[in-house]
Amino acid sequence: MQLFYTDNIESEFYTLTEEESKHCVRVLRMAVGDKLFLTDGRGTLAEACIVDAHPKRCEVRIENRKEHYGERPYRLHLAVAPTKNIARMEWLVEKAVEIGIDSITFVVCQHSERTTLNIERLDKIAISAMKQSLKAYRPSIETMSFDMFMQQKFDGLRLIAHCEGDDRTPIQSALTERTNVLVLIGPEGDFSPQEVSTALDNGFIAVTLGNSRLRTETAALYSVVAANLISCHN
Repeated sequence: MQLFYTDNIESEFYTLTEEESKHCVRVLRMAVGDKLFLTDGRGTLAEACIVDAHPKRCEVRIENRKEHYGERPYRLHLAVAPTKNIARMEWLVEKAVEIGIDSITFVVCQHSERTTLNIERLDKIAISAMKQSLKAYRPSIETMSFDMFMQQKFDGLRLIAHCEGDDRTPIQSALTERTNVLVLIGPEGDFSPQEVSTALDNGFIAVTLGNSRLRTETAALYSVVAANLISCHN
């Protein structure tokens, strides 16, 4: 199954972008009559047939569509403080999308060493991971300050993983039902006491990911895996 991305597959015929056409015809050596799949990143999966295998403007005919392909009965939102090493965040986006994620927010905290990100590049990484893992949903990616993030509404379970204090619930115990989940992961220097207090005042539940000291991107991916596994089995 070869999956390609387009933001619009409503008509009967569609022409792949030059980049996608080159990958399809030159790299994969696909030809007229070959089958492929398209997704708009909003849950639509369309089966198509190549009618013109041009390496710059490959044209396909849509033969059938499936709506809500692979849709889950809950949403998973990861909020994570960006690390100084941007390569780690790019790796995180790729792996989180492969496993299953709906939204990613990069939250700039008091101890954050990085305050800006190239969202366009991260979007491209997410799209590539979506195609590679054969998913039909493209996650939203954004960045904002911690204070602004605390003002955002979220209908579901809200968790904050921080490193200090004994009054924290194991994340596996907190994820007891299939519901929307938001997990907030701090920077390398952890959240400030004020940020933890603010999150708890806003309905977040403090959780622990175990006894090991995890890097930010490892803790974030651990949370994504835990939420997917536990929510899928409830």
